[in-house]
Amino acid sequence: MEKMNHAFEKMKMLVGLEAEDEESAAVAESNDSFSFMDDFNRQCTLTTKQRLYGFSICLVSGLTCTLLSMLVFLHPIKFGITFTFGNLLSLGSTAFLIGPKRQVTMMLDPVRIYATAIYLASMIIALFCAFYVHNKLLTLLAIILEFGALIWYSLSYIPFARSMVSKVVVACFDTEF
Repeated sequence: MEKMNHAFEKMKMLVGLEAEDEESAAVAESNDSFSFMDDFNRQCTLTTKQRLYGFSICLVSGLTCTLLSMLVFLHPIKFGITFTFGNLLSLGSTAFLIGPKRQVTMMLDPVRIYATAIYLASMIIALFCAFYVHNKLLTLLAIILEFGALIWYSLSYIPFARSMVSKVVVACFDTEF
């Protein structure tokens, strides 16, 4: 039973439930000026059940948009919009679990800062090509870039995954025997 309690406490810490309790206690002690994200985090007080509901709804909506985008694949502009919107919803779903401040902190971690920047930039480029340029070829290229950036960003959360994928790709395209 003790191991199960320890595992549950560890899971709560990973999800960010304890970190917020400690953070709110520290915030109550100091009356200094707060940044926007600290103020935003204090306003986002959800129960564990509400967090799981929010995560589930946002993730299912994002995956649904992403899958439904395949129906309009022949129309790259509509495809780009629905695919990118699905990615944004899926990305935002994790903010329900760990909180928006921790989500941004993890995205800006030195390990994944470049992957985050490329992923967000590719989403902006895809939406720009779909809304303003209206060029099907550019929108399709932007979606391919976005999909690759999504994979690279996702791999940044798995230890040693990006280095392993890099080595496999180099080995596949190595012409020396």
